[in-house]
Amino acid sequence: MKRSFIAMALLALPLLSVAQVAPKRARPNTALLPPGEGVLAQRNATAAKEVEALERQRFEAQVSKDYAFLEKAFADDLVYTHASGKQNGKADYLQSIRDGKSVYDKIDVENINVRAYNGGTAAVVNGQITIYQPNKPDGTPNVAHIKYVTVQIKTAANGWQVVLWQSQKQPEAK
Repeated sequence: MKRSFIAMALLALPLLSVAQVAPKRARPNTALLPPGEGVLAQRNATAAKEVEALERQRFEAQVSKDYAFLEKAFADDLVYTHASGKQNGKADYLQSIRDGKSVYDKIDVENINVRAYNGGTAAVVNGQITIYQPNKPDGTPNVAHIKYVTVQIKTAANGWQVVLWQSQKQPEAK
């Protein structure tokens, strides 16, 4: 009896070591989700990566004044709330860039957190950026540390578009 137990234990050892190896790819654990929800989790994970890349592209487009990209990136019903509290719609905001009222010399992304929902068709983004604008009239640097929230929606007709931007200026680091 002892020999058969020892033999079984020795045969099981390789299986135990295999069971403890961590998976190589970072994918959401969908094994315990109800049927169909694993697919939604995968779509959400893919969407989160897409939206993060688009956020970074949008900041670059704001600096380079790539109006073609910005026209696609912003939804027609955009609500854009600046850190000052001023709100614009899509047309007004893009016109403020054209008119030089919203000028961005550089935008540094400090962090971005994207949470995607609804099978990869909606995303909420929050993050921190540093915006460098032309110097103030007295020659001092014009730098704004911003925390923001963005909501993006994906449709078949338009792809991902920003429908909401809300930002808050942060105090200068000391």
